Formats: sequence, structure tokens, C-alpha cells
Amino acid sequence: MFILDHSSPLLAVPRNVFTAVGLPLVVGMYSGSYSEKAARGKWYNSLRFPPGRIYDRVFPFAWGGLYLAMGYASHLAAEAYDSSFTSEKLHDASVGIALYYGQLALNCLWTPLFFAKKHTTLALLDSTLLTATTIWMTKVLHGPTDGRSTYFLLPYCAWLSYATYLNAGVVFLNKDRYVPKED
Repeated sequence: MFILDHSSPLLAVPRNVFTAVGLPLVVGMYSGSYSEKAARGKWYNSLRFPPGRIYDRVFPFAWGGLYLAMGYASHLAAEAYDSSFTSEKLHDASVGIALYYGQLALNCLWTPLFFAKKHTTLALLDSTLLTATTIWMTKVLHGPTDGRSTYFLLPYCAWLSYATYLNAGVVFLNKDRYVPKED
């Protein structure tokens, strides 16, 4: 049975609400730094996108809100861990927190893969794993947090599904055409 130790550094960050929401914001800002310049470049602007693509300027605002929400959900998970009286809730909170860090790493990896390295297929694999991990995390944390974390994580799950759709569209709509790799 997987259970974090009470002194684990994985619990230290989400126990404090400010560091819980701050970590994904900082990680997201760092990861997103690759996208701003790339979104103005020849490579990105030569890509074909699937129907339903929203304006690029919406993404930073959407991601900012999602990072705040996922960070607060991690805080709720740490609270659930600290107040667990059953081994099942303790286990689920532990697994949920571990999944939280896993999805955060996958989230951080996507932008450099897509924008900096221009590996759209690897980015799609990452996005698919990220979405699956986040859905799993949401399901696992539902019980220990009495559903409170689900309210914060469901919009994230929906957004990741949309982002994965966009990434898949880019891969399939551009697979047989020349797209300049240099900006």
C-alpha cells in the first residue's frame, strides 16, 4: 500500500495554501515562457489546426485559472491526508498527491516539447498521458476530499481534453505537409 510519510517534502508544499497555488503558477509561467515567442513564429503560424480552436490570447488566462485551481486542489488533498482516520483515505490521498506531482511534471514538459522542440507527436503523447493522469487523480482524490477537489479539477480535465484534441489535430492535419522547423 502506497502511503506518503507525514514528513514527506511532497506534502510540505500543498499543506500551505500559498505555496500550493504558487507552485503550479511558477511552473506554468516557466513552462509557458517557451510559447509566447513561438506563437509569433513562422513554424507555429504555418500549422493547420482543427475546428474549434480559440484565440491564442485566451490561453494564458485559462491556464492561470487552471493552475490556481489545481494548486488549491492539492491543498485540499494535503488537508485530507492530514485528517485521514482510515487507511483507505490515507492511501487515496497519498496516491492523489503523487499523481498531482506526476501530472504537474507532464504539464511542464508539454510546452517545451511542442513549442521549443516542435515535436508535436511527442507532445501529443505527453498530453494524452497528462489528461489520463489528471482524470485518474481527480477520481482518486474525490473520496478523501469529500468531492471538494473535484470541483477544482473537473475544469482542468475538460481543458486538457480540449488541448489534447487540438494537439491531435495539429499532428494529423500537418503530417503530410512541409512545416518549417526554423523561425
